[in-house]
Amino acid sequence: MTGSNMSLSLAVVLVVLSVLLAESSHAGPEMDPYKILGVTRSASQAEIKKVYKRLAKEWHPDKNKSPGAEDMFIKITKSYEILSNEDKRTIYDRYGQTDDSQPYSNGRYGHRQDSFYFDESFFNFPFNSKTHRDFGDSRYALHFNQYVNELVPDSYRRPYLIKITSDWCFSCIHIEPVWKEVVQEMETLGVGIGVVDVGYERRLANHLGAHRTPSILGVINGKVTFFHFAVAKEHLRQFVEDLLPQRLVEWITDKNDQQFLNSWHDLNKPHVLLFDQVPSVPLLYKLAAFAYKDYLQFGYVDQGLSETADLQKRFNINTYAPTMLVFKENISKPADIIQAKGMKKQIIDEFMSNNKFLLAPRLVNQKLFDELCPVKQFHRRRKYCVLLITGDEETFSFRNQAFLSFASSNTKEVVRFAYVYQRLQQPLCDILMDSKDSSPSAPQVVILERRNTAGKALFKPVTTWNGSEEDKQRLQAELERLQKDPSILIHDAVLPELNNEFASIFIIRWVYASYDYLSEVIDDILHNNWREMMPLLSLIFSALFILFGTVVIQAFSDSSDEKQMKPKAKEAENGSSENLSTSSRPPKKNFVEVTELTDITYLSNLVKLRPGHMNIVLVLTDASKNILLSKFAKEVYSFTGSLTLHFSFLNLDKHSEWMNTLLEYAQDAVQIDADEDDGGSRRVDYTGYVLALNGHKKYLCLFKPVYTGEDHDSKSSEDEGGAAGGKLRSSSRENHPARKSNRSRSTSTLQIHHKLDRLGLWMERLMEGTLPRYYVPAWPGLDKITPTK
Repeated sequence: MTGSNMSLSLAVVLVVLSVLLAESSHAGPEMDPYKILGVTRSASQAEIKKVYKRLAKEWHPDKNKSPGAEDMFIKITKSYEILSNEDKRTIYDRYGQTDDSQPYSNGRYGHRQDSFYFDESFFNFPFNSKTHRDFGDSRYALHFNQYVNELVPDSYRRPYLIKITSDWCFSCIHIEPVWKEVVQEMETLGVGIGVVDVGYERRLANHLGAHRTPSILGVINGKVTFFHFAVAKEHLRQFVEDLLPQRLVEWITDKNDQQFLNSWHDLNKPHVLLFDQVPSVPLLYKLAAFAYKDYLQFGYVDQGLSETADLQKRFNINTYAPTMLVFKENISKPADIIQAKGMKKQIIDEFMSNNKFLLAPRLVNQKLFDELCPVKQFHRRRKYCVLLITGDEETFSFRNQAFLSFASSNTKEVVRFAYVYQRLQQPLCDILMDSKDSSPSAPQVVILERRNTAGKALFKPVTTWNGSEEDKQRLQAELERLQKDPSILIHDAVLPELNNEFASIFIIRWVYASYDYLSEVIDDILHNNWREMMPLLSLIFSALFILFGTVVIQAFSDSSDEKQMKPKAKEAENGSSENLSTSSRPPKKNFVEVTELTDITYLSNLVKLRPGHMNIVLVLTDASKNILLSKFAKEVYSFTGSLTLHFSFLNLDKHSEWMNTLLEYAQDAVQIDADEDDGGSRRVDYTGYVLALNGHKKYLCLFKPVYTGEDHDSKSSEDEGGAAGGKLRSSSRENHPARKSNRSRSTSTLQIHHKLDRLGLWMERLMEGTLPRYYVPAWPGLDKITPTK
């Protein structure tokens, strides 16, 4: 009997446990608010609200009579309560919590899945315990993806204070009270808070460069800065203040208030003034200035100074409570004002958000255009942009002021007024301007509505704007018609992206980036330990070693080249240098790059030569090739520094017909003497001629050989243009035919070598532009090869 009772009790216990486990296993999926509403985790609040309204209307028990409608309606409502609240939604995304009374089933500090778990409070340790761990750390816990995708972009609007900790960190316990107090104060001011547990987020800790615990660091504008002082409330507060840029808030007195307020036109921003009795700018105001730095310009007035008495009297400032004024186009009267004894972040944010733009701001970049003229999303959310296309000259000031006056008297939420300078935003103005009705220089008003993010917009040119009452009445009538009939926007176009008029030049961005990098390196050297500094020191020493080694090797190589140059130059003068190949890269430094002019290189080296470039072509034969190339390279070597000169040679044994055709084409060609062989036919020896060919302008300059050596029978003279090229006198050769036929090979070689003696002088006159030019109608082809006889 007793055994049967025990078995019955055991069966009851097992049944109860199975029911409890089944309930716990099904609790999670049933209360997934994303699945219930049918939205993704990246859905915006507008999308969630839209889906909730549709589902609530569909499953409302008064309209839906199905049995499960009431339960489904409750789930939909509860899901919307979670996802519509940013704090509850963040907690659910991190821990899977759907109710404040439920444990964090998906939290990292207490894993409770489908198996039993031990209560960690049994061990009663002050660390590595879920019950003793401050829940605030769990609330601010950071993941790597969350840091990269959310925190870094958000750090451009507010600074972040991050604590690096771990489960077995004894020192972390000592700083915990100070950390709690600082977090409570900084979070109310708008500073972001984060906690990284090294045991669970080693990747993020390495990414941040945090190698020891506890560590505290700040993140602003994507840059990480470590806290290196004693953990005290005052030090951490000063650390956050030092993270912010230096000139966020300008000190304003009676001397510079007009200059500050009048800069609204140049900066294209409203200006905010805070009046307070505190001798230093409050941190709350600095944080607000950093968050809205792209929209507003901030100034601070210390009411305790005598230099601000006139300013306080002019605007009737109450000295017993902080007062904040915002000025737009009218600097004599504030556009908005708030005054409160205890300024709260929510009040300041609302005040700033309502005054982010001027009454009629100038479109200076695409970001401002997107915010002033947002893309149409729903029918009831239409936003129309009234755009004045004008100029920045003084002659347009009256018309621009008249447009501003019209905008200040029409403050409807559905219409935004703006203007754009045609000179600075020419692509946009070319599309919107109605060139048939107005000249490009006349200001014109256009009404437009953006339809999608790709740039499509509907628009209508309204009137040529002269600032007259007639223009204002015509524009007012069009706006009234637009409220009743949006179809009056008959034109459509794809608008280009606006130019960023305030973009800094490259050198300024480079200087700022270099400064940030150097400051980071200095900070690491001063505060980090040697183990962390080893990679940086290794990089620095490696760079210095490479630089020093390069300089030493270059110095030795230069000295050895200078030693080798002298004997080789001497060999070249004696005619004993090695033969030059026809490749484009000479073997030694004291020679110039010379390419052969063939049918393959003809187009690139002559016909399609870039404007301003010239090709210096040496004419030679197979017999004189080695001697003339050596002499040619030495004569033109001093001119190789010019990037507009190219050097080539033409082989007469292959392309003599091209030479004859070219000189026949040349206008006013120089008379060239020819030898007459036994048959009486004229034969011209072009060996040693040099042509300067300008492929783009189709002209040439001619150098003819001059004998200055030991051949006394030949006489030299320059051509009629002073082209440093003489012509051979045929009479001297006619008088001594026997001597010419009996010359030795060495004498002929010597004469060939001296043919280019005056080429250097001719090159100087070529560079001066004083040589005569012979124009050709077209460059002859080089595809024909002279047959060998």
